[in-house]
Amino acid sequence: MNPMLRESPYPMLDVEAALATVLAHVAPLALEHVDALRAEGRILAEDLVASEDLPDLPKAAMDGYALRSSDGLLPRRVIAELTAGESAGLLVGPGEASRIMTGATMPTGADAMIPVELTRETDGMLVVDRAIRPGEHVHPVGQDLARGQLVLARGTRLNAAEVGILATLGITQVAVFRQPRVAVLATGDEVYEPGAPRPAGAVRDSNRYALLAAVREAGGVAISLGIARDDAAIQRRAILDGIAQADVLLTSGGVSMGTRDLIKPILAELGTIHFGRVKFKPGKPTTFASVGDTLVFGLPGYPVSSLVAFEVFVRPALRALQGDPQPVRPRAIARIDAAIRPSPDRPEYQRVRLAWRGAELWATSTGNQGSSRLLSMHGANGLLIVPPGAQVYPAGSSLEVLVTGDLR
Repeated sequence: MNPMLRESPYPMLDVEAALATVLAHVAPLALEHVDALRAEGRILAEDLVASEDLPDLPKAAMDGYALRSSDGLLPRRVIAELTAGESAGLLVGPGEASRIMTGATMPTGADAMIPVELTRETDGMLVVDRAIRPGEHVHPVGQDLARGQLVLARGTRLNAAEVGILATLGITQVAVFRQPRVAVLATGDEVYEPGAPRPAGAVRDSNRYALLAAVREAGGVAISLGIARDDAAIQRRAILDGIAQADVLLTSGGVSMGTRDLIKPILAELGTIHFGRVKFKPGKPTTFASVGDTLVFGLPGYPVSSLVAFEVFVRPALRALQGDPQPVRPRAIARIDAAIRPSPDRPEYQRVRLAWRGAELWATSTGNQGSSRLLSMHGANGLLIVPPGAQVYPAGSSLEVLVTGDLR
């Protein structure tokens, strides 16, 4: 029987120092070229410059008539009709006008257009209600994008609008940072697959599946390594398997001080442990190591602790690996709608639902904050950072919050 540790050999880092340690070991992965029209969510690895003017020819901004502004209020003879996509090939001379539809190329000779609402056309003659200035209601060459203009900078996250811009420029392949391959390993004799029979006292493996989903949400490629029983040789083989195929390895459980907590000794043997405890709640035994080029996070076995540690430390690493220039979730100030008793010695990351009430952001607790109660993560879009102390924070107090989802 192995002896139980009475004191951890690892110093306890505060959250800021631990996160800085993680990010100091992260650099963006190599770039790869992907289908630009399906690249949403990816991070651009190169500056993109416009290769042409947009529009490349002057275009009508509205439905109406193309004309010469110098004709003033004189009646004009309507000589043609131009639609979008049609080559103009037309000369509008003095005293003439052409019907023109939105997006159609302006004909030669016409330097302005007038909306149809400001005109009357009778027997092929056009009368305008007011004089038009040169260039009025015309999209000039290069109005949207000028040739040589920086369109999207390296580090831009490609969302719907950016994919549309790529399509507008005719770009079908784009350089982005590679998505990290992230292997996830559950540990423990008491852990069983969700669909398997569960002996009394055993638990179903929620951690691995929650972490795999979190990895995908953060832009990583998730790899499941299954469950490793509490045997040093078995866990060592599983860890080596993960390291062989992944940029990042996440383990769940086995990082505390019990006789079957084997992850830290294995990581110390295989690589370097950068920290083995963090001064926060939940998730104190969170561990960060590197084995060769692979980053390893030893996450706690409690499901809430595992996901909170993922949000605070793992997700920023995954985003930074993808070249995200802002890998850390945004923070805000929120008022609490119920009193909170803080932990005496560690900042606590409480799960809350954030919502606007007028111009103020308010935080509502998701209920019991126990580390085993995964339901406390349900519906949460923020982690309220409650500083340690002896005094209760009364309702209405303002505290910092890590925003983890859309604000309502």
